[in-house]
Amino acid sequence: MNEQHFFNFLRERIGLDVDSVGAPMVERALRQRCTALQANGLDDYWLRLQQSHDEQQALIEAVIVPETWFFRYPDSFTALASLAHKRLAELAGARPLRLLSLPCSTGEEPYSLAMALIDAGVAPPSFLIDGMDISPISVTKANQATYGRNAFRGNNLGFRERHFEAQEDGHRLHERVRQRVSLQVGNVLDPALASRDGLYDFVFCRNLLIYFDVPTQQRVFETLKRLLHPQGVLFIGPAEGSLLARMGMRPLGIPQSFAYVRQEETLPALPSVADGKSARSVPVPPRSPSALYMPGKSPPSAPLPRPLRAAVAGAPARSLQGEASTDTERELLASIARCANAGDSQQARSECQRYLRQFAPSAQVYYWLGLLSDTEGDAPQALTHYRKALYLQPQHPEALVHLAALLAAQGDLAGARRLQDRAVRAGREPGQ
Repeated sequence: MNEQHFFNFLRERIGLDVDSVGAPMVERALRQRCTALQANGLDDYWLRLQQSHDEQQALIEAVIVPETWFFRYPDSFTALASLAHKRLAELAGARPLRLLSLPCSTGEEPYSLAMALIDAGVAPPSFLIDGMDISPISVTKANQATYGRNAFRGNNLGFRERHFEAQEDGHRLHERVRQRVSLQVGNVLDPALASRDGLYDFVFCRNLLIYFDVPTQQRVFETLKRLLHPQGVLFIGPAEGSLLARMGMRPLGIPQSFAYVRQEETLPALPSVADGKSARSVPVPPRSPSALYMPGKSPPSAPLPRPLRAAVAGAPARSLQGEASTDTERELLASIARCANAGDSQQARSECQRYLRQFAPSAQVYYWLGLLSDTEGDAPQALTHYRKALYLQPQHPEALVHLAALLAAQGDLAGARRLQDRAVRAGREPGQ
């Protein structure tokens, strides 16, 4: 039996597009589970998988790699605080705000939502937050609400002093924050979610769509749109904006918030995070067919990716060294660069796959894979790899530039411009 049976199983159960994470990652998970069960090869493991719901969940857990921390993408929480005050004024006490974090992973995101609102002066009884994740292990950890050093990143950690109590095994979240969050195991593709249609004023669903194929992305998006109140706001991951733009959503225009609303005839007056003033309502022009790239026509003019050799030579050393913690990793990354610079795309790709089999996912490796697919003319695969790189490292400058060029070539000029702007900002950040 080959691995395709397992790829199909994961697609059917959780909608996973294996290409989005890379077959080597799933193959590594299969090896881990075979070893754990002392299975005699994939045939034996497949039989056990079919007979055990617990093992099915264990395989899903092995494939899912939660990577999260408190206040990831901080500008989105600043935007939430401003928008929440406006929405509460509109509700005028009729009901509390409802928020959804999906997937909630080990709880850092929904608890960040609660802390952001409390710190912004929103009374705790005025909001309720639901967190949902397909992983029971992650939800159990979230309910424990005790976090180690890896959950606290960056220099602005004042929230830890305000909302956590230091303990021997980490930092435990205060009860006043935990009370505002309800956590449960759930799947975004579960039909039972229909009972919550229109319930949520704010939905945070970040870095999930990039894992799905196009049909599943459409299904998930339709679910999210139904869950969202007609006047609600959907917060997504940095690499997913172009997907929503094609599905009838538009950005609010708050920098680095990754916040989207339904496409309407006019923009609602929304507060500016920068100055607190209301923005004017601006007409939204209808989508022009001429703005779409059609096969057989020349794509809109846009900066094209540099040739592979130039891009590889120009890749800063920090990208290769920043993620490598062992000599073996550094040597393998250097080997990828040498093969790519020598024009040996096949060997470079093989070395990338070897890296992913041996080590944790790396933004730089997915960027290499994107470049290799780019130069081979495989735009869909290149898009997938660049988006994965940006999931792992949202401000990866080279991935931002190349993804922007691909989107522009496909006619998504707005998405391309947003990525280009992010690339410029990333280049200005300290250490970039």
